[in-house]
Amino acid sequence: MVGLFSKNSKVKQISQKKKELRKFVKQKQYDDALKLGSEILQKVPEENDVLFIVGGIHYMKNNHSSAISYFEKALEIATFDTEVLLLKANSHYYLGEHKQAIQCCNKIKEIDPKNKAVSELLSKIESTKK
Repeated sequence: MVGLFSKNSKVKQISQKKKELRKFVKQKQYDDALKLGSEILQKVPEENDVLFIVGGIHYMKNNHSSAISYFEKALEIATFDTEVLLLKANSHYYLGEHKQAIQCCNKIKEIDPKNKAVSELLSKIESTKK
């Protein structure tokens, strides 16, 4: 019985930390959010929401290489997440990695053929090639 209760308390603790993480993001306290997000991921590395949030913060701070690594981990869990794929594609675009950006865009088009953001990104990539 003790094992069952300790597992439930761990789940509650992580859930509470995720709420705190979202609060930091909402208040634009990104450094605190990154610190807490890293702490959560040390305990639960496959926490998809946290991977997305931490990756998103790195994206907003123009740390695109770091963002991509979190997005890749998130996509290992949720392969068809078009939001994560789009942020990853944009990160590759900003790093000048157009081939990888196009690969992400193609995957999004398979999942969501009418995605306007993908069309816009592909247009930006094409215009930089000219």
